[in-house]
Amino acid sequence: MDFPRQLRYVPTLLNGKTIMTEQPKIVLGLPKGSLQESTFNMFKKAGFNIRSGSRSYIPSVDDPEIEARLIRAQEISRYVEQGVLDAGLTGHDWVVENQSDVHEVANLIYAKVGLKPVRWVVAVPNDSPIKEPKDLNGKRIATEAVGLTRQYLEKHGIKAEVEFSWGATEVKAPELVDAIVEITETGSSLRANNLRIMDTVLESTTRFIANKSAWQDDWKRRKIEQIAMLLQGALAAESKVLIKLNVGRESLDRVTELLPGLHAPTVNQLATPDWFSIESVMDEKVVREIIPQLKEAGAEGIIEIPLNKVVP
Repeated sequence: MDFPRQLRYVPTLLNGKTIMTEQPKIVLGLPKGSLQESTFNMFKKAGFNIRSGSRSYIPSVDDPEIEARLIRAQEISRYVEQGVLDAGLTGHDWVVENQSDVHEVANLIYAKVGLKPVRWVVAVPNDSPIKEPKDLNGKRIATEAVGLTRQYLEKHGIKAEVEFSWGATEVKAPELVDAIVEITETGSSLRANNLRIMDTVLESTTRFIANKSAWQDDWKRRKIEQIAMLLQGALAAESKVLIKLNVGRESLDRVTELLPGLHAPTVNQLATPDWFSIESVMDEKVVREIIPQLKEAGAEGIIEIPLNKVVP
């Protein structure tokens, strides 16, 4: 695939003269398809606004140092390895499937549905006699991840026929194949097609990867590391909120003891004597339990604020 470059020039002072030079930038691969929306949302929280037309694979980014390309996640690691892309986001499963020699920058645990890993699993019809890996000997298996499946079979010393599936893999068992190897987040699609999970082939999360030559370039490495830090901060903030409240001196100790946080709560004295303002970052899932306790302990004016980024 030939990716056209979008050139931009900036004024640069050289030997006392201003000349126009090409602005340094990285070419970044973003997953097109099921991960696209969640990836764009994560970048927005990280501070990058990405816009793409319905038919365009060259989205615009409000950072002149980034050129983005929308590509199927299955292909991104190959283009990163080849240097067509400087960096990209793709699943660990596709890096393994393609056996791509790339540098892993960060593990970004998010998926289409939520913040958790996905699994490639061996699934068989509910009434299938296949109960364990050895029962796959001599069977036919359909999957999009042929390489992963063959590695799994080799690991278990199993000989079976593996065929590539172009889609709708769940409906192929038992009429066309004996088993399938398919990706799942919740297992609901498999259950809907009367399939049960027999074994897990691989657990996968989204990885931020870089071309090894690009990683050796000081400017590109710095830019990639900055993006990774902001993305990790955005993901860390997904499950956290900021709690702000006021409390009198007589209740200060009781309230601060209730507040979990990244470190100790931040306590500032207000202009009113013997009154304090407290801030604390905490897991959102505990807020509904802790707010009534804070109120009972003497807190007032409790505010819950969503966060975009939490960078330790």
